[in-house]
Amino acid sequence: MLQFSPEGVADLAARLAALPDGLRAALAEKIDALAQDLLAQVVDVNLSGAVLNARSGALRNSIQLRNQDQGASLGVAVVADGGAPYAAIQEYGGKTAAHEIVPDKAAVLAFIAGGKQAFARRVHHPGSEIPERFYLRSALAEKSADIKQALRQTLAEAAQRAKDNP
Repeated sequence: MLQFSPEGVADLAARLAALPDGLRAALAEKIDALAQDLLAQVVDVNLSGAVLNARSGALRNSIQLRNQDQGASLGVAVVADGGAPYAAIQEYGGKTAAHEIVPDKAAVLAFIAGGKQAFARRVHHPGSEIPERFYLRSALAEKSADIKQALRQTLAEAAQRAKDNP
């Protein structure tokens, strides 16, 4: 599972615990809306051609929101749920090991090589160097200024409401 959280989460959790219920509820609502927006950036933009082009849609379908409200803390994580085992290598890059490719549903493999149809019972794959294609981190980087501003504004508005209606 891939998971991203902003720095300073422990300090923020302590501060959230001290918030009045109204402020906390307003902040929780805003966090949910911002998380939905971040999820849309990842799925509808980054994994739909902006960073990676979808082939099967498995990686795009594996991206989910996970509510992380625990006691005094509020949070939502955008995660790859494990449905696409290549999620991490696409995000961080890396090298795959050399391996044999064998058919799992037929007697032979069929593929195009040199512009011609080819068949083989097995193929040796030498491994691949997969470049970093940070589809999650780039979404967070792109949205982080908006997220910070929206949270500040939400806290300020909720604090003003609490002050006006004690």
